[in-house]
Amino acid sequence: MTAAVSPVTVSPVTTTIGAEISGIDLTRPLSPAEVEQVAAALHTSGVVFFRGQHISDEHQRDRALQFGTPEIFPFAAPVHPDIPEVHAVTFDDGSLAKGRMADSWHSDATWMVEPPYGSILRAVEIPAVGGDTCWSDTAAAYDDLSSSMQRMLDGMTATHDFVTSFAAFFEGPDGPARLQAIRAKHPRVSHPVVRVHPVTGRRALYVNRNFTMRLDGMTDRENEVLLPFLCDHVRSPDFQCRFHWTPGSIAFWDNRATQHYAVPDYSGRRVMHRVILAGDRPFGPS
Repeated sequence: MTAAVSPVTVSPVTTTIGAEISGIDLTRPLSPAEVEQVAAALHTSGVVFFRGQHISDEHQRDRALQFGTPEIFPFAAPVHPDIPEVHAVTFDDGSLAKGRMADSWHSDATWMVEPPYGSILRAVEIPAVGGDTCWSDTAAAYDDLSSSMQRMLDGMTATHDFVTSFAAFFEGPDGPARLQAIRAKHPRVSHPVVRVHPVTGRRALYVNRNFTMRLDGMTDRENEVLLPFLCDHVRSPDFQCRFHWTPGSIAFWDNRATQHYAVPDYSGRRVMHRVILAGDRPFGPS
């Protein structure tokens, strides 16, 4: 007798952002209907969460393949040479995570010409207390701005780069060679300050503390005022949800319409495995 399959349920975390999905087993390939349900929830909620999914790195990669093309991340070693699409984000203590980019509001890899559209993060080892991750809805943050500010931002671009945030990666005698090799693949790039989501059509703020170097066409003084304001604006609790990791937890988020922040308030080891999914070049309002 075939076991009954639980119905897929999507439970919103807040009225603005986040949803928990149950009734899906990520150890097996998802049906086309399940893929469609998860994708629809992702576009509606910005980030979706799964609990009790004790899967392998192979499972994580294979499920990611059902939603896009996994990319190799140049600033982290793969967890296994046979699974280069999965890399680890590891800190032995929360104090070591402070000031290491994860505890700063950001979207993943906006320094790429075609930044990843999504990221899938799996809890492998979690501390007894703390280590939550927060997400912010950057479309809601844009909607909250005045119409005058929106009109000004709609036509602007900003320069993104990886060098400042990943400076430690280029230390040592072979650092300049590593920098040259990565720079050849990833030159500085300008993206719209307001990104239009290719699926939902919503406008979202697309600047972040880690990788946005400056607003193009602004004087230094203007940049020093406006860019920090925009980066701070996404931190409002009105646009946020907070996720408490438990064994087997997975988060899948849309980098085109969210930012995230890993809270470094924990003692002990925190190990997360991540896959990033290839995206397209951001475009702004026409």
